[in-house]
Amino acid sequence: MPVSPLLPLRLARAGYVLLAALPLAMWIANRSSPLVLGLAALCFIASAVAEEGWPAFLRRILVLLRSPVGMSLCAFLVWSLATIAWSHRPAQSFAAWGELALPLASGFVIAASGRFRPGRTESRALAVALIAAAAFMLAELASDLSVRIALGIGRQMTYIFNRPALTCLMLLPAAAAGLLAVRDRSPLDWLLFGALIFVVGAISLDSESGAAAFGLLILLTSWLAARLLPRLMLALVTLGFVATIVLAPVMGRLGDEAMPPSLHQRLANSHSRDRVDIWLSFGEAIMARPLLGSGFGTSPTLDRHPVALEVSPPRRQLLAVGHPHSAPVQAWVETGAVGAALLAFAGLAFLWRLRRLPASALAPRLALAAAAFGVATVAHGAWQGWWIAALALAAAWLYRAVPEDDEA
Repeated sequence: MPVSPLLPLRLARAGYVLLAALPLAMWIANRSSPLVLGLAALCFIASAVAEEGWPAFLRRILVLLRSPVGMSLCAFLVWSLATIAWSHRPAQSFAAWGELALPLASGFVIAASGRFRPGRTESRALAVALIAAAAFMLAELASDLSVRIALGIGRQMTYIFNRPALTCLMLLPAAAAGLLAVRDRSPLDWLLFGALIFVVGAISLDSESGAAAFGLLILLTSWLAARLLPRLMLALVTLGFVATIVLAPVMGRLGDEAMPPSLHQRLANSHSRDRVDIWLSFGEAIMARPLLGSGFGTSPTLDRHPVALEVSPPRRQLLAVGHPHSAPVQAWVETGAVGAALLAFAGLAFLWRLRRLPASALAPRLALAAAAFGVATVAHGAWQGWWIAALALAAAWLYRAVPEDDEA
């Protein structure tokens, strides 16, 4: 049966619509981004296969897999899967692995489809969706969720907007870079850019997520610094990334010694003292099994893992908090030095790839990397699907906006 020549185009458009709608989907349901990203990936796969067939699509996948970032991330996924062998709850660990792997794979195949090349129209659509989602969240917070309460929809607590606020923040560089990348920028592009910064910035500060406010500060500072001193900022972000990964096992001890009680009092709303205590507890778990870790996905119930018996009794109780509130610490706890090294290599390969970009193209990508790593270092669980989906989409969007000559 012959395929309509319009079918690949329509499938790709459907994929773009889904991706642009992702911020709004997160506003409605704050765990929906992996599903939306997965549906978009299916659209782009179908578009690629309908246009060129499977061989061309698979060749592009192999090209990305052979890149340093692709190889290191695949190696981490394989190693993480292997560590489930010494997890105390394999089913829970495998579910956590799937929550990480599926959004990563979705972003990967979208980038490899050959049908995903966002331009001005797509960037405008994403910007409008981000502005709308952030504005709706601000309106709901201002009304104390009165509409949701009246309709009896979902959880009626203001913290439900923490995840969508962080999602909007991570997608901001992708949309903003797309608006600024065109040579003949119109007043509409500048208007959308200004509204994007203002409204997404407002929800980042107004939500209950201290991580969003922290991430906004890093993102804007890194963006501006990268425009003024691009090579120096790239070096500083790289140094900070490596230092944080290497020092993750002793992050608790460093925080305990470096932060006086008066500073913890001023940061009480951010629970800084609680985080340091959690890092101290999980740091002892790292030291108990530093090379191989305790098994992927074991953090939620680490207090029931055999490794808990090797943690001092005063610190053992905090192993039940669900996760260490730090991606580097969680990577060390669950996958050991091997997993941490693979993630470090993936991050370094990504940062190394940015070295040839001009300041205008480097700034949003470096800002995204700095903000995402900053948030992940002090905030939520490392492998949560909504977070991985946001980063996968932002990375794919910015990756495919790089000229062909820079894709090595």
